[in-house]
Amino acid sequence: MEYKNLGRSGLKVSRLSLGSWVTFGNQIGDDVAEQLMVKAYDAGVNFFDNAEVYANGKSEEVMGSILKKMGWSRDTFVVSSKVFWGGKLPNQYGLSRKHVTEACHAALKRLQVDYLDLFFCHRADIETPLEETVFAMNDLIRQGKILYWGTSEWDAQRITEAIGIAKENHLVPPVMEQPQYNMFHRDRFELEYRNLYKNFGYGTTIWSPLASGMLTGKYNHGLPADTRAHLPELTWLKERFSGPEGEEMVRKVQALQQIADELGTSLPKLAIAWCLKNPNVSTVILGASKVYQLEENLAALEVVEQLNEELMQRIETILNNRPKFPVYG
Repeated sequence: MEYKNLGRSGLKVSRLSLGSWVTFGNQIGDDVAEQLMVKAYDAGVNFFDNAEVYANGKSEEVMGSILKKMGWSRDTFVVSSKVFWGGKLPNQYGLSRKHVTEACHAALKRLQVDYLDLFFCHRADIETPLEETVFAMNDLIRQGKILYWGTSEWDAQRITEAIGIAKENHLVPPVMEQPQYNMFHRDRFELEYRNLYKNFGYGTTIWSPLASGMLTGKYNHGLPADTRAHLPELTWLKERFSGPEGEEMVRKVQALQQIADELGTSLPKLAIAWCLKNPNVSTVILGASKVYQLEENLAALEVVEQLNEELMQRIETILNNRPKFPVYG
């Protein structure tokens, strides 16, 4: 395993990490979840990602039980939670001081830890003053309940404003973003966020490196019944993969498979290695429902060095979606 600082912070995270979205407390049994966490930890993974909304809190309960059972030293792992979607009643969602504080306390209880290493604002909240959220996060840090805070799927302008508010008031600013990033989803990460990396050293914990499974090749011949595309809460994914956009992605996946074959590797490992090649990626969050999937994807680090300039250009030609930087004048 390799490790990298989370942006300009002093926290080191494994280049590959394990997330629980869709799987823990939902798609897989608790025994499989334990096997996945143990496999990841033994391979050097030190970051485990979670959120209050995952399986309505059950995901954090499952992860917390495993952490307690394993008895791993607290200084050997990093655990996160995210706040926004806690419930449907007023004050059960959003980024108000009340919900941010209560969500943190609830996550600590479910995960059975004394503090969260990372606490993300899962989405931006236009109904709450940004100053209120920044001050609330700072209070949690001062109280020792979280160590670092960040954002997830925020636009660059709002992130910049949050950092400005923190600096103006001598508070702790957000230091990391958790965005979607993969071969098919690039604009925000590569284009919109470019000044966040340059000006603030913003770290990233990217999710969906395999484009919700499209970059595994399992959707090349339709939608298998045992995939996440058939989960009730992911009907949007089924619609996307079944339409013209999905057909175009399949054609690209088939071309990418040829490159993977030439390298003697798998398509998933190629796709993950491609993400790791971006210097602004701090860690790639892996998701898995089976142990063998995780074992395979953890080997993606071996492929990174094989992706030379020529191969990266061939991949660009296949994808044909490099973000276009604006030209002025």
